[in-house]
Amino acid sequence: MKTDIEELRKKYIENPPEGMTSKDIRYLSEDELLDLDYFLNDDELDDDFGEEGFYIF
Repeated sequence: MKTDIEELRKKYIENPPEGMTSKDIRYLSEDELLDLDYFLNDDELDDDFGEEGFYIF
């Protein structure tokens, strides 16, 4: 698991998200880094349920 986190850290250090610097990424805890990755890729994880079509009220 450590290697996965280090790969994520390297990915975001090389290309930090808007509003952050590579220095910010270096000082993130493992949990913060995982949260950052989750929220930046949240729309890729959605199953698109409820976006259009069928609603129950």
